[in-house]
Amino acid sequence: MNIKNIMCITALTAIAVSCGKQESYLIDQRGVEVTAQENREYSYTDKKAGYWYGTTHQEELQWYSGWNMAKKRVLADYTISVDGRVLDRSEAECIVYPDRLVRRWDNTIETFRMLDNLPIIYIEIKTEEPTSAITLDKTLIADEYTVDGQTFYIPGEAPDMRIMVGSDGAKGFVLTYGTEDECRALHAEFMENGQKLMKERKDRINSLITEYNPVKTNLPELDKALDWITITMDELITCQQGNGIYAGLPWFNEYWGRDMFISMPGACLVTGQFEIAKEILKDFVKLQDTDPESETYGRIPNRANLEGILYNTTDGTPRLVIQAYQLAQYSGDTEFLHELYPAIKMSIDASIRNYTDEKGYLTHADADTWMDVKRNGIPGSPRGNRANDIQALWYEQLTAGSHIAALMGDDSSAEEWSGLAQMLAANFESDYCDKDGAFIYDHLNADGSKDTQFRPNQVYCFDLIADDEFKQKVTRRVWEELVYPWGVASLAQWDPQFHPQHENWHYYHKDDAYHNGTIWLWNNGMAMQRMIEYGQVDAAWELFCNMNRQALHEGAVGSLSENADAHPREGQSWVKRSGTFLQAWSNAEHLRVWYQHFLGIRPNLLEGKIIIEPRIPSEITDIQTSVKIGNGTLHYTYKNGKVSVKLEGVDAELEIHEPAGQQDSPLFEGVGFCMPDPLESYPCFATYYETALTY
Repeated sequence: MNIKNIMCITALTAIAVSCGKQESYLIDQRGVEVTAQENREYSYTDKKAGYWYGTTHQEELQWYSGWNMAKKRVLADYTISVDGRVLDRSEAECIVYPDRLVRRWDNTIETFRMLDNLPIIYIEIKTEEPTSAITLDKTLIADEYTVDGQTFYIPGEAPDMRIMVGSDGAKGFVLTYGTEDECRALHAEFMENGQKLMKERKDRINSLITEYNPVKTNLPELDKALDWITITMDELITCQQGNGIYAGLPWFNEYWGRDMFISMPGACLVTGQFEIAKEILKDFVKLQDTDPESETYGRIPNRANLEGILYNTTDGTPRLVIQAYQLAQYSGDTEFLHELYPAIKMSIDASIRNYTDEKGYLTHADADTWMDVKRNGIPGSPRGNRANDIQALWYEQLTAGSHIAALMGDDSSAEEWSGLAQMLAANFESDYCDKDGAFIYDHLNADGSKDTQFRPNQVYCFDLIADDEFKQKVTRRVWEELVYPWGVASLAQWDPQFHPQHENWHYYHKDDAYHNGTIWLWNNGMAMQRMIEYGQVDAAWELFCNMNRQALHEGAVGSLSENADAHPREGQSWVKRSGTFLQAWSNAEHLRVWYQHFLGIRPNLLEGKIIIEPRIPSEITDIQTSVKIGNGTLHYTYKNGKVSVKLEGVDAELEIHEPAGQQDSPLFEGVGFCMPDPLESYPCFATYYETALTY
């Protein structure tokens, strides 16, 4: 594939700077210092089809280390030498900035940068020594050769492409990727315009937290964490095969329908990137299964990558429709819906015709939900054929679709879909709710039996339930039985299937634990939302702060992981992260909850209004922020317990509620996090395998 031929929309326009003034960048104040003992991961993308994932100090390679282009691993690493001596990274002072990595030795500074939309890596070397050199790690290099004095390296996974290392004219190095001619042209482009290109990238990244999502509170650690999570989330908005959002790095550098549309509110809506959201939606509906004879007719892909498309999930399609409607609410624009509407109508009508039962429930295969892991073809957490969260998504799809149909003038579809949504809700409360036990059945099996495993999916179903006291009881029970200080577990620990640690290969295969105990950070968003809605703001805030701590002080710099253990390892007070280390939906849900539920900013420009319903944690006394809504900006200030807002550039009614913090409620008296039981109490440790299990 010719990288240059991939169409891509730029999410943000670089901010112009006045001539003659020394520029001041907030991202220069957001550096994270990392010690050799911490040896943290870091990542950068080129916003197109390439990324770099590495560790700050460790020179021993991980299998996922290095430069990746269009899902090909092309370069594992490099070393820098000055005056014939290889620089030891373990001896460097290292600071990770949002736009660059800086390693500093006594007499040398190395700065690593990528550029937007170009397969170029620039490694700047400032040294007192007379010479410097770069050596590429050959782990992923199949061969090399020299033409006209220039050495080209052939990546083993991309034999038709080349890596060229050129000089910057001083002591630095320019790595380019493409054909021979493309590599030479890219190097020439950098030599002519490199400074301009680096500045444009820095301006764009800086604008994310100064123009699009500026936030300043009385808590500097909060400000820094939100800035970093905003920026790392934006790393994943790419153009690898049309516009989309990577599910996560370092190995989910592909588009997953479910992940993408769970991530869209936090990635694009609360950040004001409405144009890129439109393009993502438009590009992804092109991949819809339009074959009426197909078993997955009407679905958008579960996974789309450069090797192919899989449609094996039920939940991605409803989420696309829901996000289309939410985007219209945020942007006030309905024109893009005309292009999407045929796909939206097909998705709903196909589900009604092929997948809906007599009660209006949406049916599916038992591994076609987000709990989708299979090993040897056997689901690790089978969820029958009517999972509770799928019914909630189906309800939202019908409701959003009905509103969109009305906007399109399709009144008959609007009426039909709205009626089906009402029937679904009427049946759900009686079929899924255990009022005495204060829980919602996880799913119905094909034979009609009800599954009683206690999982977090139930907190997604509240729109289908009228009984508010029951929902509060469910919220409390979920919090105390599933929500640990480090995140939401996928199964209650009293369940015989519970696995307290994601990877413990001497006792079980990791897939047995994946959805059976492992923490999933994306579920933190809805768990916090429910607690905030019922006045338990400070409890939600404690979990929020724990995630901020992870982003700034653990794991991949500035990001939240996919998973974590439910139980700390021996001798540890905190749990081990697992899964991908920069996960889109984990980061996005964190941002969504901050803007929509702590700050309480919820636009609905289709109705000409913006709801402001602040739920401010007691630790926060001052907030200044701005949010892009429609073609304008909402300026938001919280001080002395009062919220004031100013709306510029958009005509909408402001519905402002008095700020509220932690509320007393007898239903939540004494509520607290779930804490793990002793390891020996879990049945999964009954058998020890001398030879560790493998993939």
